[in-house]
Amino acid sequence: MSTSLQQVGLAVKRLQWRHHREANRGLALLGLSLVQWDTLRHLHANPGASLHQLAELTFQTDQSMGELAKRMVDRGLIERIEGPGRKVQHQLTPAGDELRQAGGATVDGVLAGSLGHLSDGERETLHQLLLKAAGS
Repeated sequence: MSTSLQQVGLAVKRLQWRHHREANRGLALLGLSLVQWDTLRHLHANPGASLHQLAELTFQTDQSMGELAKRMVDRGLIERIEGPGRKVQHQLTPAGDELRQAGGATVDGVLAGSLGHLSDGERETLHQLLLKAAGS
């Protein structure tokens, strides 16, 4: 019997939901949501990113990213810096980078609970298959 497309889609969704739920629970202990930690992570990898770039990277609208960034600036996690022309760029503060690292350890723990039991080869195969399915 063949596995249906719906079964595969549901399995992917269940795993994603588990990851999000557990990551949000663990990150809350640090005073972060998953989207806040994801913003810190992407800003670390893309220093000087604009709000639009951060919105795309974190699957947010420009408007919701703008509100999120304002709250993160107010908390001292990120700061706005002048870019070329009228462009506003963003960068991590030391406090934001510290929470990014602590959050990374939390998220790694969540992922280890589901993906950690896969062999290196199985993880690589899963990664390649997900990239292929996503068209990347």
